[in-house]
Amino acid sequence: MPELNLILLGPPGAGKGTQAERLQVDFGLAHVSTGDMLRSQVADGTELGRRAKDYMDKGDLVPDEVIVDMLTERIEAADAREGFLLDGFPRNESQADTLDAALGRHGRRLSAALMIAVPDEELVRRLTGRRVCVKNPSHIYHVEFDPPKHEGVCDQDGARLIQRDDDSEETIRRRLEVYHGQTAPLIAYYERAGLLRRFDGTRPPDEVHRHLRATLATLRLEEQI
Repeated sequence: MPELNLILLGPPGAGKGTQAERLQVDFGLAHVSTGDMLRSQVADGTELGRRAKDYMDKGDLVPDEVIVDMLTERIEAADAREGFLLDGFPRNESQADTLDAALGRHGRRLSAALMIAVPDEELVRRLTGRRVCVKNPSHIYHVEFDPPKHEGVCDQDGARLIQRDDDSEETIRRRLEVYHGQTAPLIAYYERAGLLRRFDGTRPPDEVHRHLRATLATLRLEEQI
């Protein structure tokens, strides 16, 4: 069966994490988050992790080549045989070129770049309304979409709910500005390559999932012909 090697694009708050979890199950893909991967390699003290830590300790960005070496090592793992879903890399055209060259050296190529699009104002509404439990941050609510039974109080343990600093409107708008500056050229890059697939992230999550699943099922079928 042809593998599906995918890049997941979209602004913060677009629902990429939710859709990635579902697509993993649907197609047997490895979800590769570059942030998680980097932290894991550093924590495990691997050779690549030590190389990355040297840069991080100096306050420097980890070079693209080191990140791509980690990625190519990761996608050779058994759970990535059916393909992978890459989240968080590339972030610009230079990184996209580096990734493409590395995949080519390993006899692999990208199948598609999945773009989940959501207008900025909707993203601000989603993210600024988020509240988390001070006792257990995995208990998450939304003042509009999923409010607690009692305002400001976690349903599960009665602890106080807070808005995280990075969910303030000022921070969200700054993150979106950075995202647009980095990602707009990348969207054009994959559009020119004929790999971009757009999805309306304002739709309900189940509907977005159905659209993604149908698109990828068709893509895999086309690869078999």
